[in-house]
Amino acid sequence: MNAPSQLHAHLTGSISRHCLHQIWTHKTANGSPLDLEDPLIAIPHGRVDYDIKTFFPLFSSYIYKLCNDVDSIKYSTRAVLDDFQKDGVVYLELRTTPRSIPQQGLSKDDYVKTVLAILQAHNENPSNTMKTFLILSVDRRNTVAEAEEVVDLSIKYRSAGVVGVDLCGNPAVGDVRIFTPVFARAKTAGLNITLHFAEIQESGTDQELDTLLSWDPDRLGHVIHVSDAFRARIESQHIGVELCLSCNVHAKMITGSFPDHHFGTWRHSSVPVALSTDDVGVFCSPLSQEYHLAATHFGLDRKQTLDLSERAADCIFTGEEQRARLRRIFSEWHE
Repeated sequence: MNAPSQLHAHLTGSISRHCLHQIWTHKTANGSPLDLEDPLIAIPHGRVDYDIKTFFPLFSSYIYKLCNDVDSIKYSTRAVLDDFQKDGVVYLELRTTPRSIPQQGLSKDDYVKTVLAILQAHNENPSNTMKTFLILSVDRRNTVAEAEEVVDLSIKYRSAGVVGVDLCGNPAVGDVRIFTPVFARAKTAGLNITLHFAEIQESGTDQELDTLLSWDPDRLGHVIHVSDAFRARIESQHIGVELCLSCNVHAKMITGSFPDHHFGTWRHSSVPVALSTDDVGVFCSPLSQEYHLAATHFGLDRKQTLDLSERAADCIFTGEEQRARLRRIFSEWHE
């Protein structure tokens, strides 16, 4: 089926292995000194057994060493947009952590402008059926000053397509309390907030979850290690949840398999539920497949699956114009 709204997708994690291979081949042919094996050999098609501990070293080695100049950033961003559009996505909020690449003379500001230029060109092409927007991420490893820089860039480029701020990164590191004033400033500036929330037990403590909910987030990602009390608070605040089935199952972030996923609980709640891919380049399950998995393992019929798609539109970050556009698309699917 078509899968309209993709709300939790990391730019770097969405780069396909074929795209990485193309960049590797181009750089190798042009004499770039790469101490990297062909990505299609190191990360063969279909391999998805990457857990939290193996994920980060893998992508720091391949994504960040291959996509390390303006041309490769542009090429990979275009490829990601094309892949989502081919999958039937018509609304995309893509997230990325601003990067500086000093050896290329590329600042974080330059990086954000480069990505936004590709998104803007895509949106302005009348033949493209998907509209796409950007969320800038604060990494849990960041200093407060680095996090403030992310908010500065988000405010600066809000009119150019930045629609929110994210908290991401290795959930086993960092004390999120240091970022409370940073996200308060983002909220005051009118930016939407989405947070990686309770991905692992270490980041699911009452103290951390209390802190994150105090930031008044608009959406939460993963929401795995959440007690009934916190689930009730999320419902009472009507916070949207971004659920990533394949990522959680293949990375062993949950106990069991697809039928055991907490989607089975959240789908009966009152909050907006957005099925998402997280890192489709790693887990090889496009958004249409995530909807198929949900329908298969939770017995959803066509109407229930379409209703689930519509539900995600309630928590997009761009407002009524795009919601109205999505409603028109939904009405065509129901016919």
